[in-house]
Amino acid sequence: MCGIVGYVGNKFVDSLLIAGLERLEYRGYDSAGIATLNKGRLKIRKQAGKIQLLKEKLKEKPLGGELGIGHTRWATHGKPTTKNAHPHIDCKKSLAIVHNGIIENYLELRKKLIGEGHIFKTDTDTEVIAHLIEKYLDKGLLRATQKAIKKLKGSYALAIISRSEPDKIVVAKRDSPLVIGMGKDENFIASDVSAISALTSNIIFLENGQTGVITRDKVRVFDKTGKLVKKKVKKLKWITSKGPQKDGYEHFMLKEIYEQPRIARDVLQRRISEDKKTLYFESIGLSDEKLSRINNVIIQACGTSWHAGLVGKYLFEKHLRLRTEVDLSSEFRYRNPVAGGDTLVIAISQSGETADTLAGIRLAKSKFLQILSICNTIESSVARESDGVIYIYAGPEIGVASTKAYTAELLSLFLFTIYWGKVKGTITEKKARSMIEELERIPLYMEEILHSQKDILECARRYYQASNFLFLGRNINYPTALEGALKLKEISYIHAEGYAAGEMKHGPIALIDEKVPVVCIALRDSVYEKMISNIQEVKARKGKVIAIATQGDNKIKKYVDYPLFIPKIEEEFSPILSVIPLQLLAYYIAIKRGCNVDQPRNLAKSVTVE
Repeated sequence: MCGIVGYVGNKFVDSLLIAGLERLEYRGYDSAGIATLNKGRLKIRKQAGKIQLLKEKLKEKPLGGELGIGHTRWATHGKPTTKNAHPHIDCKKSLAIVHNGIIENYLELRKKLIGEGHIFKTDTDTEVIAHLIEKYLDKGLLRATQKAIKKLKGSYALAIISRSEPDKIVVAKRDSPLVIGMGKDENFIASDVSAISALTSNIIFLENGQTGVITRDKVRVFDKTGKLVKKKVKKLKWITSKGPQKDGYEHFMLKEIYEQPRIARDVLQRRISEDKKTLYFESIGLSDEKLSRINNVIIQACGTSWHAGLVGKYLFEKHLRLRTEVDLSSEFRYRNPVAGGDTLVIAISQSGETADTLAGIRLAKSKFLQILSICNTIESSVARESDGVIYIYAGPEIGVASTKAYTAELLSLFLFTIYWGKVKGTITEKKARSMIEELERIPLYMEEILHSQKDILECARRYYQASNFLFLGRNINYPTALEGALKLKEISYIHAEGYAAGEMKHGPIALIDEKVPVVCIALRDSVYEKMISNIQEVKARKGKVIAIATQGDNKIKKYVDYPLFIPKIEEEFSPILSVIPLQLLAYYIAIKRGCNVDQPRNLAKSVTVE
């Protein structure tokens, strides 16, 4: 969840490291710090709070130098204080280290190191690594690091600098992402490509167990035995000239909500031929013959991506007649799933670095199962470790609460269902064309919702002081209820729960009174009458009902306190529209409550630790 950046070259290192950390702030914003080597002197600045506070401190007291490492933290072990901020040092202040990951045996190591005379100054698991390396430092920084990591249990991406070897950065990786960027007379390291994409397009991806030495003019990588390996340098096809911009919007989240129609158009144009007869999935890594032999699907994902996977289950079962199960990656990784060679595992991850989803992929690979990932980030770990990948092409998503990536994941699932159905013969050409034509209306429908947000804003004004919300949905919009509740709790800190509406009488109905707004996804679809019954049950208990309803449905106005309308669309595609008013409702409620919608407390965008 933390972000790492490093640089060695001839540029002013303070500014370069800060710029990299700002691009990585979505990974964590509890605290930040940098360490540099300047004429053989190790200097450190760190600060609790947002990176801007560190930036101001560096303006007053710059570090300088042409080599350094930086870190932005999401706290795991130890409170988010300046003391616990990275970089960390050893007893002799001879080295500095930054770390992303979790060291599971740190208490055991800490106790042993204290017994050997080492003095600890923080509450973090990372500090034990600094002291372990110190223990072996007489063997050189690389060898000391290689010996130290053999003692570690858990995950890590490490970058270390030392006064004794002031021309290099040593790195190591296991189960946390780390990339090396190649430049001319300069080189870079980062947790992911976004931090350095404006500086280079030549990237080396470190693999598990590998260590490396980066100097100004050379990069060397070693395997877990210490043997020098030749790494392929990948030239990325994309490179950004500037960091993410709000483009006039107050928050990234609002901008990303409004980007959804454009992204949907782009994806549709990319995937659908002009005659609507061909769908393009160029990187799925599965031939039509292999796809036709799949009889079972396991979808594994976390958070918002898991909700997209639940929608996928309805689609695959209805249109492909495939047995489909959807599991949280954090649970799937510990299962012993019953799955044979006719099973496809689909991993969904916006960032492509989600630790639990990666662990699920590795579990599936250990059982020789085919893996297809649905991912937003090109050349991410999830994409590289899968047999095939469907990129959702949502672009960088900065707001921690996912919006445009969710709808892009849904759209990708819709299109892939049509593609796969044609391969299996469960969707005819005529049906496929009809489905495609409906999908092509989605961008326009999205714009209609966004242009009529006055009602959503008024709804937020009415209910923003509520302490609890309940979200109800049925069938393919049950996941929408889950996603709506997640958005609200993520950014407004209101307790919100999503339920299958049919389960309301099995417990949640006890929560309902005049103080609890209940959001019901009640579209004119196959479960409309059932949802009306649920609404009446809520009203009988004095609950306040907000309904996501279909345009032209005047009947529902009699039953609800506040209807929010969306254009009529085929039921199977409705989740991509019904979620947008819920995104906006969560956003405006959070704004009314004075919350930081882009960087909610305790959350980070990319969950790279278990």
